[in-house]
Amino acid sequence: MLYPTLWRSQAAPSVWDELSSARREMDRVFDRFFNQPTTAQGLAVWAPAVDVRETNDELHVTAELPGLKPEDVNVTVENGVLTISGEKKQEIQEGKEDENYYLFERRYGRFERSFTLPRTVNADQVKARFENGILTVSLPKAEAAKPRKVQIEVNGKAR
Repeated sequence: MLYPTLWRSQAAPSVWDELSSARREMDRVFDRFFNQPTTAQGLAVWAPAVDVRETNDELHVTAELPGLKPEDVNVTVENGVLTISGEKKQEIQEGKEDENYYLFERRYGRFERSFTLPRTVNADQVKARFENGILTVSLPKAEAAKPRKVQIEVNGKAR
C-alpha cells in the first residue's frame, strides 16, 4: 500500500516520524505472524503476481499463473476495467495411506485482479496470450494517444 510521504530535512525526527516508524514495525510483525491475507471466512487468499509495462503503442499486463490451463483463466474488459480471474484447483490425492503432507505452502482457489485502464486504450483490440503458465494481455493504444513528432516552424518555414 502506498502512503503519502512528507519530505523533511535531516533534522531530528518528529512525533509523526516516530509514529510512522512504529506503524511500519507493527505492519512487519503482523505480516510475519499471519503470513497470508485471509477472507472473512479465514481461508487463505492468493493473487497472481502481475507486471504492467508500457510501450509507445501498447500496454502489456503479464501475470504468472503456474499450474493453470488457459481454460481456467478469464480475461474481460468492461467499462474501462481489465479483469483477470480464474481458479487454481487443489491437487491433493485423498485415500492414499502411504502419503502424508508435512508442508503445505501452495495456494489454491479463486482469484481476481482488476486494473483501471486509461482512456487511451483501444478496448476493442485487446488480445491475450497464454504460454507456459504466463498470461500476457496486450492493450493497444488509440492512434490519437500514440506519440508523434511535431514540426517546428521558424519564420514561417518548417524545419
